[in-house]
Amino acid sequence: MGAYYMGIDIGSFESKGLVIDGDCAIVATHVVKHEMENPKPGYFEHDAEKVWWGDFCKLSRALLQKAGLAGQDIACVCPSTLGSDCLPVDEDCNPLRKAILYGIDSRSQREIEYLTGYYGQKRVKQLFGRPICTGDVAAKILWIKNNEPQIFARTYKFLTGASYLVAKLTGEYVVDQFLGRASFRPFYSEDQTINEDLCAPICRPDQLAWPKLVTDIVGHVTPKAAAETGLAESTAVITGTGDSTAEAISTGVLKAGDLMLQIGSTLFLYCCTDHLVEDDRVRGNNFTIPGTYSVAAGTNAAGTLTHWYRDVIYPDTLVRESESGVNAFDVMAEDIQGIPAGSDGLVTLPYLAGERTPINDPEAKGVIFGIKISHTRAHLYKSALESVGYSIGQHIDILRERQVKINKVMVVGGGTKNAAWMQMIADIIDMPLQVAKITVGASYGDALMAALAMGRFRDFSELEQAIHLENTIWPNQENHEIYKKLRTVYDRLYLATKDLMHEL
Repeated sequence: MGAYYMGIDIGSFESKGLVIDGDCAIVATHVVKHEMENPKPGYFEHDAEKVWWGDFCKLSRALLQKAGLAGQDIACVCPSTLGSDCLPVDEDCNPLRKAILYGIDSRSQREIEYLTGYYGQKRVKQLFGRPICTGDVAAKILWIKNNEPQIFARTYKFLTGASYLVAKLTGEYVVDQFLGRASFRPFYSEDQTINEDLCAPICRPDQLAWPKLVTDIVGHVTPKAAAETGLAESTAVITGTGDSTAEAISTGVLKAGDLMLQIGSTLFLYCCTDHLVEDDRVRGNNFTIPGTYSVAAGTNAAGTLTHWYRDVIYPDTLVRESESGVNAFDVMAEDIQGIPAGSDGLVTLPYLAGERTPINDPEAKGVIFGIKISHTRAHLYKSALESVGYSIGQHIDILRERQVKINKVMVVGGGTKNAAWMQMIADIIDMPLQVAKITVGASYGDALMAALAMGRFRDFSELEQAIHLENTIWPNQENHEIYKKLRTVYDRLYLATKDLMHEL
């Protein structure tokens, strides 16, 4: 058995994998792209067999080949996926429908209303810690029960992505206890058992996976999974987790006061805290690291927003990319270089796919406010990028209101490639942004946790040895003063247009 560790992460539009050695140096990486299906407004899905398991197998085999390793050289593998997904499977772990994705999928509004009425506002606060939202798997399960009763009746387990991959690899049905308590409320207790009484209006207790610590060794790769992945049957598999948790670990969010901004298809924020934060606008939970808590929050459109601008507003850059190979996003970044901070008075609400926190409104709509004849598409694009920074600023204000001291802000994800965007965010929140030397994201965090599970590290705190800082982006005070004024417009704009959004 070798001392190599594999981490594989399944994202919204692509999956990434890597292998690290005993010194936590990356020896191979690979990426597989896929699509996110949007069959109806508010519906977002993945084909779990094709995307989740298919990508895992492709990545595993490609990584072994690139690294020049045999399956038995991998000591342990850790998967991560999109967090609060809902996938019903039968007793042979065959998906019974396409996976309903995380909080971006808003089909379960009636179920949220029903559960809120069933429990009552006071009880909801006790069970969920906040209003029930589109990220809650319980509402997604109830949607299946109400709308696809035949599938519900055949369901052996309701899984999230990492649970599905672990089941495919080992035959064991488990869920990360942190992810379970954060996304599967009110099913799991603090003592890592299932609240059987609280399952009553939604599903049977036996339809849920058993909670385990993220670094628990669940089992080993089965002969069938070994044949499909190229891994050896002796390879250990740990519980795994959601992508944002793994990404937070990869950047060094290891103690209270550490804040991560994950800028991928969506913007996800994790802050490690020393106390439980209870606020309806965000999600306060325990955390993967023993003895700590977390605040989780998310903006639905970040990278998705940039893709929309590329495809709809900048289609010529795609033509140029196909003809010359010049990346479309690089052209767009160059186009906004001469646009001043604040986009000459243009303010965007980035709610093209509804919004999670802090407004928790799946019916929210995008707004471009203050547009004048002098504005160009470059102004529109820069204003869209700035809107993500304004949303981050709203969340940081909430943390400060709740006496959370922020020691550092780490940024990770594909958005870090856009230096101008990172500068905007630093200017808007008036805080330095730190970028780790290794920014491949969740798959690196997965590999580190696989190494931890096998005894390479004593505990989570020692992972800091493997995480090094690449650079710091310092805020521009002059730009911050401009953004501070426009932030007040951004904050009020949703409140001023909310009723009209809902009317549409």
